Amino acid sequence: MPTMKFANILLERNPRSLSYPSLYCKADGPVIEDEAATDGSWLLYTKGEYDFSTYFNSLSVQKLRKYTNATKFFLHLELKGAAAHVIETKGGVFSAHPEPVESVTADLPASDDWQSVDLELEVDEDAVIVGFTITTDGQVAIRNSCYSLEYTGEARPIELALATATFKKESFIERNIGLVKSQILASDEDIANHFHMYVIDNGRTLDVDKLSDEHVTVRPNQNVGGAGGFTRGMIEAMGQEVPATNILLMDDDVAVSPESIKRTYNLLRLLKPEYHDAMISGAMLNYEIGEDQWEDTGWMTDRGACRPAKPPLRLTQFEDIVYNECFRMPKDILKRKQRYAAWWYCCIPISVIKENGLPLPYFVRLDDAEYGVRCGKEFITMNGLCIWHMAFHLRYNAAVERYQTTRNGFIAHCTTGFDPDADLLAELHNNIRLELKKFGYENAELCLDAFEDFLKGPKFIAQPGAAEKAFMDANKHKEKLVSFPEVQQRAEELGIDGFDLSQIDRQLVDGDKPRTRLERLEDYVTNNGQRFFKYEGEGYAVIPVLGWLYPAGAIHNKKYLIVIDWYNKKGAVRVKDPERYSAIVKRYERDLKYYKKNIERLRREYSAARAELTSVKYWKHYLNMD
Repeated sequence: MPTMKFANILLERNPRSLSYPSLYCKADGPVIEDEAATDGSWLLYTKGEYDFSTYFNSLSVQKLRKYTNATKFFLHLELKGAAAHVIETKGGVFSAHPEPVESVTADLPASDDWQSVDLELEVDEDAVIVGFTITTDGQVAIRNSCYSLEYTGEARPIELALATATFKKESFIERNIGLVKSQILASDEDIANHFHMYVIDNGRTLDVDKLSDEHVTVRPNQNVGGAGGFTRGMIEAMGQEVPATNILLMDDDVAVSPESIKRTYNLLRLLKPEYHDAMISGAMLNYEIGEDQWEDTGWMTDRGACRPAKPPLRLTQFEDIVYNECFRMPKDILKRKQRYAAWWYCCIPISVIKENGLPLPYFVRLDDAEYGVRCGKEFITMNGLCIWHMAFHLRYNAAVERYQTTRNGFIAHCTTGFDPDADLLAELHNNIRLELKKFGYENAELCLDAFEDFLKGPKFIAQPGAAEKAFMDANKHKEKLVSFPEVQQRAEELGIDGFDLSQIDRQLVDGDKPRTRLERLEDYVTNNGQRFFKYEGEGYAVIPVLGWLYPAGAIHNKKYLIVIDWYNKKGAVRVKDPERYSAIVKRYERDLKYYKKNIERLRREYSAARAELTSVKYWKHYLNMD
């Protein structure tokens, strides 16, 4: 039967590998790149044990047996230097540490010449992942090492397109283009001849001639957000000379290992027929804390909120690496049938796009969630398929969280049946109430702006340029955060006694205080002193910028709230304003009355517009491609 190289043993030199080397190899000594070598070799620098049973260098045999035609698994190593002992390891469901497989070993004498180790790996029914350790008597060099698979049948012909939509993120995107060119297109692996990268430049700031070549296309595009940029990539991939079979959507502001892309391509080639229409989803690792997994597929709650499907995991811990692979989706998530794969790294078959249409013209937010739920396909995840992305709480934007998320959820709900059982009105009510209790009047108004734009019907969102203008307007109308010195100045102008920003720290910002039962009842009835029994309040509280947090005890009976974005060193001063509160409530009540009267008509109109809004013809016009 034929064999295929599936995964290279990965060693990298970048900020994440230097800060979190245990993602690659756990060792008694350093593992360093041999700068004097020209063959890409690395040095296991001193005598000791080097464990490659890691996130990037273990092999996901349980999933490979489930999803692919693989029947046998092999390890190839090339080593030279001191004497070394190689042994296979495995991880089962309850393994806390790599377990040695004593029947699969190799011993190498000391040698100045390269020596090859080729082992057929033992994979029993209990194995979730397998790996290996190398125990050395001294310094050993390693190069050209990999896992290979024996498989039945024939490998599928795959033409893989990568699409990334970017807006003025030159440093990220130019680095990723460089990695693709040097480590994928310049490699001797099969993917090099069946791969094309599309960079959809919504900001029109990239040097097209400098960055484009036979296999990389930089396409200047109008600013249509991530949804429009990724859609442009889908259309380009479907129309290329040799049509793509699959398209990998990847965010611009991410760090990625090209090895993840190679493994995605190899996985596609070996999928069993029943998984040919599956989406392959890469995990989001925390850019700031590179060993922490933030999300590995998500799901929509009954309130229309996005949530990670898995608990937080630390991928330098062996037990978490195993858990990540054998995690079974909880029944309540499966029952809702509202899973999605985020487009920071999501590989979609072109046949699925042709079957289900293109994305909705959202600009940003919920485009990936809606599309994943709409298509309803299997999601395949695997250790080593990932990107590093900035954590969401570090870049909170009310224009996204309050305007885009609110509007897009209602539009998708009516247009494609997205999250049909979700109580979006309850989520809207909760968000408005939360902002009002925290005197976030601008952000509460953004929720209503979003709701009212939804109420305008599909003709509003269908207009070219409407989505961009709406997002720009939301950014203009959201609460303005200013520098810390300006926050201090504003507090002094308002006469806020005792406020000294130099005495503020994260402990105070993130803290809260307990409330009595009477205080809880009071806050519920009066919305923090703004209805029925109105009172001015006294003093101030310091609270985080994140809109979904509710430090109820800290804000109780306060006149001023000082909002702090500690990561970006910005903030704002909020002043209780019962009159503005009343005006927003009246506007909300008016909108609800219109919604209840017209929702059935709106559902019919949005549903009828689905075919047009997701068609290639519509999108080509929207993107000025016709």
